[in-house]
Amino acid sequence: MVTKSASRFAPSPTGRLHLGHAYSALRAHDLAKAGEGRFLLRIEDIDQTRCRPENVDGIYEDLRWLGLNWDRDVVFQSDRHSAYVAALDRIVAQGLAYRCWCTRAEVAANIDAPQGNAQPVYPGTCKGRRDAGDGRPFSWRLDVAEAVRRAGDLTWTDVDAGKIEATPERLGDVVIARKDAPAAYHLAVVVDDDWQGVTDVVRGRDLFDSTHIHRLIQHILDIRPPAYHHHKLIMDATGTRLAKRKQAPTLAAMRADGVDPEALVAGLRAGVLPDGFCFSD
Repeated sequence: MVTKSASRFAPSPTGRLHLGHAYSALRAHDLAKAGEGRFLLRIEDIDQTRCRPENVDGIYEDLRWLGLNWDRDVVFQSDRHSAYVAALDRIVAQGLAYRCWCTRAEVAANIDAPQGNAQPVYPGTCKGRRDAGDGRPFSWRLDVAEAVRRAGDLTWTDVDAGKIEATPERLGDVVIARKDAPAAYHLAVVVDDDWQGVTDVVRGRDLFDSTHIHRLIQHILDIRPPAYHHHKLIMDATGTRLAKRKQAPTLAAMRADGVDPEALVAGLRAGVLPDGFCFSD
């Protein structure tokens, strides 16, 4: 039996979608439909302190405005806690995770920035601790060095860049379960992509390095890796990457300004952006 392709768009409802989201969703949609596959929608709302229900409605509205319809029911990470707990238990049972009581301020004061990567590397402050942290809440961190030692050489495939040797050490001992949630991004995304049968992950190049960690988690959990498509990012007129936290112009604002969605989508498919936007190198 031939397995049809499946891609997904997985936004977080922490704000309204912008042009970068539109480009990524369109790429994922078109990839799936070209192979008569499924385009799936997942709402990554595991961070309940920042997610808002009205933004979920906004995601639906924006995708429909772009003419993008998804297959099957929408998956919410907030409904998937038991799956994350089960995956975390497997990792902990293998001795590949440890508790971390560090606050964000403590981490920021002690971390080092890895070469060639904007993300800091946690120095392993809590690794090897045997106390109970005085009952304080803790997160779980992946023991990357030990996991790599057991896994040996791993690779993953980016459709544009080709076969990539996995080097998860570049991100260090990442958090896989938060103090206030049963999982963090790196664990949840791997578990959910596998459960949804995603064959092709379409996302921005800003997440390229994260894939090294995801490949390691996939190995630990006996998950077959999908193919990855890391696309260019969209920048504003100042050369700044579009981001919610930087108040990037939203699709809702473009719609209110009378932008023609069909023309916008046709331009994105042709690699042509509206005035004031450009692709990253």
